[in-house]
Amino acid sequence: MSHSNQTSIWTRPFFMALVNNFFIFLVFYSLLTVLPLYVIDELNGTEGEAGLATTIFLLSAIIIRPFSGKIIELLGKKKTLIISVMFFGISSFIYFWVNDFYLLMGLRFFHGIWFSIGTTVLVAIAADMIPPHRKGEGLGYFAMSMNLAVVVGPFISLALIQWVAYSTLFMGLSFVIVIGFLCSFGIQVSEDDGVEAKTSGRLTFQDLIEVKAIPISLVGFLTSFAYSGIMSFISVYAKSVGIFESVSLFFVVFAAAMLLSRPYTGRLYDRSGPNAVIYPSLIVFAIGLILLSIAQSVLLLLIAGTLIGLGYGALLPSFQTMSIQAAPKRRTGHATATFFIFYDLGIAVGSFVLGVVSSQFGFSALYIICSGVIFVTIVVYKVVTNHGNHNKNQKAGVLEL
Repeated sequence: MSHSNQTSIWTRPFFMALVNNFFIFLVFYSLLTVLPLYVIDELNGTEGEAGLATTIFLLSAIIIRPFSGKIIELLGKKKTLIISVMFFGISSFIYFWVNDFYLLMGLRFFHGIWFSIGTTVLVAIAADMIPPHRKGEGLGYFAMSMNLAVVVGPFISLALIQWVAYSTLFMGLSFVIVIGFLCSFGIQVSEDDGVEAKTSGRLTFQDLIEVKAIPISLVGFLTSFAYSGIMSFISVYAKSVGIFESVSLFFVVFAAAMLLSRPYTGRLYDRSGPNAVIYPSLIVFAIGLILLSIAQSVLLLLIAGTLIGLGYGALLPSFQTMSIQAAPKRRTGHATATFFIFYDLGIAVGSFVLGVVSSQFGFSALYIICSGVIFVTIVVYKVVTNHGNHNKNQKAGVLEL
């Protein structure tokens, strides 16, 4: 029987997929945090070269995203998962021996390829396991594994690096991903869920992009553009206003707000439709950004972090769910890849554009602009979802994009 015919979300394969996703993102966020320090401290690199450790990784992830759906179609979800996690793990082991900046850049590019494919296929597999009427709730729980890794990964890596060598940390992270690789074998994917009918060898636009997922992916692009202002500049901003020592608390309340609200927002999505979650979340997200723009105290910083966590935390899984629901079930991999292409581009473009904005107008202006982008996103969301055509389907969580 197909996983999607079950009424329970918490099946053993779903839990295995969630654990696998958690370990992949734990390694991703750990390396994201410590590699810039490694480049400067161990490889005697500059701050610009340290930043390239992240840029090169995201660049390869963005390049490979359009091909992820086709790869999943040709190999099947289970085989794609095992291969991608295996090479992600091998890449993690290689950090132990890399002591040259240019070799590190090559490894980061190679590592990003398998991160892109692995995270794409995991979301597609999880979506197939979740009953249609609980899709919002289920993908919300699945996204919690990534949210938890945002806190656990940097916390553990930054704590350990004070006591152990970088090479020891890299080896420890490698063994973490071995556990994720072993979990891959416990994830059951039926042939109908895993393999599409083989197509001709000619590569077409439809092989790379799920057209029906583009509208909501555009909304995801705008949201991630605004979110990049948090990810890239919150530490520098906090330092500029004299509250740098509280940045870690910002991320704690940010993650706590996301994790605590996720079960409720997921159920609300399934019960009342996406609008009941997305409109309030966008508004709360924008208000949090406005508060952040004027934060001169720890209290206001933490209030802003809570609101941003409540708002942004509900948006990513909701948009993912909508992109998957917009496409035929056999193209969940393509829909997931399409969404992540736009999401990753939003982060990349936002980090660059907002960096220019901050240098010209300051960080307060940056976060005001980010809030303005979110208010524009509300209008764009209203347009692309075409309320009049899908209101009758909202309660089922089904969208006609």
